[in-house]
Amino acid sequence: MVHLASVPDDEAVTAPLVKDLGNLSVKPNDNEDEITSSVYGSRFAANSLPMHEMPEREMPKEIAYRMIRDDLSLDGNPMLNLASFCTTYMEDEVEKLMAEAMPKNFIDYEEYPQTAEIQNRCVSMIARMFNAPTSSDEENSMGTSTVGSSEAIMLGTLAMKKRWQNKRKAAGKDYSKPNIVMNSAVQVCWEKAARYFEVEERYVFCTGDRYVIDAKECVNLVDENTIGICAIIGTTYTGEYEDVKAINDLLMEKEIDCHIHVDAASGGFVAPFVVPELEWDFRLEKVISINVSGHKYGLVYPGVGWIVWRSPDYLPKELVFNINYLGADQASFTLNFSKGASHVIGQYYQMIRLGKNGYRSIMTNLTRTADYLATCLEKLGFIIMSKTGGQGLPLVAFRLNPKNKHHYNEFNVAHHLRERGWVVPAYTMAPHSEKLKLMRVVVREDFSRARCDILVKDIKFALDSLNEMDKTTVESHTNHVKKHHTANGRSRHHHNTYRNEKHSLQGKTGKTHAVC
Repeated sequence: MVHLASVPDDEAVTAPLVKDLGNLSVKPNDNEDEITSSVYGSRFAANSLPMHEMPEREMPKEIAYRMIRDDLSLDGNPMLNLASFCTTYMEDEVEKLMAEAMPKNFIDYEEYPQTAEIQNRCVSMIARMFNAPTSSDEENSMGTSTVGSSEAIMLGTLAMKKRWQNKRKAAGKDYSKPNIVMNSAVQVCWEKAARYFEVEERYVFCTGDRYVIDAKECVNLVDENTIGICAIIGTTYTGEYEDVKAINDLLMEKEIDCHIHVDAASGGFVAPFVVPELEWDFRLEKVISINVSGHKYGLVYPGVGWIVWRSPDYLPKELVFNINYLGADQASFTLNFSKGASHVIGQYYQMIRLGKNGYRSIMTNLTRTADYLATCLEKLGFIIMSKTGGQGLPLVAFRLNPKNKHHYNEFNVAHHLRERGWVVPAYTMAPHSEKLKLMRVVVREDFSRARCDILVKDIKFALDSLNEMDKTTVESHTNHVKKHHTANGRSRHHHNTYRNEKHSLQGKTGKTHAVC
């Protein structure tokens, strides 16, 4: 997902940074030599960086590098960003491999056949990890790489919709009102897929003590127009695994012709190693497609996802384009075309470098760290909303105990931690449970026990500081941090036309979307 950027008008572009500043007249350095001058002795260091109009003349490469690097130094530290599931650490060797592959256009199979072969190997490994059918008497499963799980979910939704339409057309029935059933705590890409492809959203709403889909409610929402059910292995709010088997068994018991797409964006590389006995994948008859993010617990930097279908029966032929591109015939089912090869190569490196044992060791360590953090936070008086012991993702979702009647809330705690550099987000829960506020820490590969101890100390310090403030001071401090220390407070890129929309779950209910 990329934000929409508003293009400023001419008045905004020419407006001075400080009101009534006027024009400063500084005598230029007549002896300046662009080639030999130091970065900060050059004329570029005395001028603002171009922001709205491409400059007419060149800039020396060393200066361009340093100026942009200085600009980016104002970003947060990715290792302290505990909001995101996205990988923030990879070994030097794989970074080198990925850098070497940057010039390769992944879609050019004729020129880079071995890169295409590496994708095929990844698809095969991931499909087997998800227990896809591989017997000789069964049709082969298939899959593809994507830019991330959002694209994979779009492809999965398209395949389900087209298959449903084909069946309705063949039966001479109306095919104009498709719907899809899902938890109201879904990631926003599911809302987008339904909206973009004109599919009605049918939600199973969360409650004050249930944050995952209810199997019975879910199946009761299914009718002849349902293209499929979305079940999540690792919800973004609390990290819980939805009971895919219960949904599968109910559909089988009631002989309902409806299938399941599993959104394993976060849990697809966790559950197989931490709870291999959990049945959620192609072991279940009704599961026809699964997506997973390579750039989350697949341990690759942001930019790669995967989707696998059980068999060609569930990927209609008319969605796949057979094309000849740059001299090679290829079958293509994707929302984009040209893309870099680096992330697919990075995924292959991780899977052969770590192997099953390596992934198992990492995911087990992350689970232990998450359990340790949950125990510490519970001792500090928080209510833990996430699962422990490997029964969910390695994250900790927690909230203040209302019985303690604090004069501050989770957002105040989050803003206080922001001053120490930590990004620990606070959210309002999904619709029908939106009165609940929570915070969430995602435990990633580089979040060690030592760093966890530092976080616990800072949370304790934040609570102590907030307890010493009165309500008015807390609100004033929070407003200050929100305005000056967060991107939302400083943001000027959002176009006014698209503010305050009312068509999404956030617009309708105030739900805040958990960061992925």
